[in-house]
Amino acid sequence: MSMQLTPMLDYNSKGIRELVDKLLDSKTRESKIEKIYYFVRDEIKFGYNESDDIPASKTLKEGYGQCNTKSTLFMALLRAVRIPCRIHFFTIDKRVQKGIITGLHYKLTPDEIIHSWVEVWYKNKWINLEGIILDNQYLQCLKKKFDQPGYFEGYGVAVDNFNEVSTEWIGEDTYIQSKLIKNGYGVFDSPDEFYNKYGTNLRGIKKILFKHHIRKGMNRKVEEIRDECLHLDLKSRRR
Repeated sequence: MSMQLTPMLDYNSKGIRELVDKLLDSKTRESKIEKIYYFVRDEIKFGYNESDDIPASKTLKEGYGQCNTKSTLFMALLRAVRIPCRIHFFTIDKRVQKGIITGLHYKLTPDEIIHSWVEVWYKNKWINLEGIILDNQYLQCLKKKFDQPGYFEGYGVAVDNFNEVSTEWIGEDTYIQSKLIKNGYGVFDSPDEFYNKYGTNLRGIKKILFKHHIRKGMNRKVEEIRDECLHLDLKSRRR
């Protein structure tokens, strides 16, 4: 399994090197994976970057990301500490974003969009770690807002048993959007390899609109959900 440095997996960048030195004082592989997992899940908030194919260091600097950009950062941090990993690409139904993107913008979104998760070699098998996409604060806010059992899709989620879903690290697969996956591209040694072959979700005018307008509205919606959750907590404490 390659530990290759790539333009996207730029784990030699200053920010990533400093983070690794600060974060990973542990010796065991499990502890290293766990710390990296929780850092990417919770310290990198759920949100939409300007493009899927940005370097890991940029996602770290911006402090937020979605499935593809978080996966790139996750891989870069794992490679920085020599933990074997690879990235699995799929298409996913756009319904996973319903509620975050609405109206005409939702109609203009391709029916299937590029999606990925990172697979980590752990205890002699590949572990699928999709659960890093939503930070736990946002996930808990969604649970409070919708509070429903059974299947749930939209707002960055596609799972069975929504009220019971957990993305905690226990050394096994974690999922948060997998129920809307459509088609697989297979596994790749780096995200660069995939994007060089297939490109990103958007091109031309749609890419420009997303970068400068649409994603900002999507990020505002995510923050509205966080704010709504905060207000509910404050009301609850006053009772």
